[in-house]
Order: sequence, then structure tokens, then C-alpha cells
Amino acid sequence: MPRESTAAKKERALKICAALQRTYPNAHCELNFSSPLQLLVATILSAQCTDKRVNLVTAELFKKYRTAEDFANAPPAEIEEAIRSTGFFRNKAKNIKACCAALMGRFGGEVPHTMDELHALAGVGRKTANVVLGNAFGINAGVVVDTHVTRLANRQGLTKGTDAVKIERALMPLVPQNDWTRFSHWLIWHGRRRCNARKPDCANCEIHKLCPQIGVKSF
Repeated sequence: MPRESTAAKKERALKICAALQRTYPNAHCELNFSSPLQLLVATILSAQCTDKRVNLVTAELFKKYRTAEDFANAPPAEIEEAIRSTGFFRNKAKNIKACCAALMGRFGGEVPHTMDELHALAGVGRKTANVVLGNAFGINAGVVVDTHVTRLANRQGLTKGTDAVKIERALMPLVPQNDWTRFSHWLIWHGRRRCNARKPDCANCEIHKLCPQIGVKSF
């Protein structure tokens, strides 16, 4: 693919956004939650785990632990057992307890509304913070970069590499800030429904003409 100017890349990114918005007008976070705290915990659990599995676990987890205080006071082994099937359960339980203890100690048990405050919590990186800010509070502080976003942004020639922070920084100038949260959803939904990692459905892809298909093999 010939080198693309920043202006041309931004124009193409806007066309990709428009096409994906038409394709997935109801795209949303597929983690089940009914409060910022639930979304925070669910997102911590989603690391190296499918949303479907997390939703199965949190359906029971959130019945037992309803507040940050509940999580902070729970025995580690109890939380570990409840979240075991999400993988890396010991580390996740440790982070959830520490995170909720910090919420109790510094924020009155409530989830904060800023990137810096969220990012300082145990187990919360920029991805998790962006998920919570964008989906629980409607704050577009950045772009959620997960495996789907990384893969599709590279495949579409909007970014390159695997460093999530660098990818986020590259995408933010290309997409209007009001669309940052939705843009992540569009890419994630497209990655799950059309742009498979190993065998993407390029023939029926809604953004086929806008995508250079970097790294895609012919089948």
C-alpha cells in the first residue's frame, strides 16, 4: 500500500466510521452491567476472556456482591472461586479487592469520572478506564483498544503495531471525539461479525472498498 497522507487517512477513517455506523447502528458494549461499579468489575474480568463468559460469571457475582464495600470485604478465596472460569482468577480477584478498597477509601464507594483517577486504581489500564468512562458516564476520553480494535485498525491501515497506547494515540486524531466510544464498538462488532482474524469475509464486507486488507491472505 502506498504511503497515505494524514489528511487522506482521516478522510478514509471518516468514511469507515460512516459505513460501520450504518451497518451497526445499535452497537454497544456487550458486557452486561447496571452500574458503573459493575462495568468496572466486568471489564477487569474481561482481560483474556470473552464477554460471553464474563456475563455468565457476573450474572451470579453481582447478586452476591452489590457494592464496592462487598467486594473489598470479601475473602480473596471466595472471589477467586466465583470468577475462576474467567482465567487469571487470582490476579483478577486481588485487583478487584484492591480497586474496591480504594473506591471505599478515596471515593466514598463510587466510581470516579476521570481518566487519571480510574487509571490509578488496581487492575485499571487505559482500556478499562475508557470502557467505564465511555459506557457508564458517556465521557469520550479516549479510544478503547482491545484485540479486535488492534487487529482491524492494522488491517485497515489506520495504525500499525500492537502497542495499545500508540494505537489509541494514532486513532484519536482520525475520528471525531464524539465518536471515540462508538468507534471502538463498531470495530469490535465488525471484528466479531464480519472481519474474522483468520478468515475475514471480505467478499461481503461493508467497508471492503475502504480497506487495504493489510495482512489478509487469499483463500
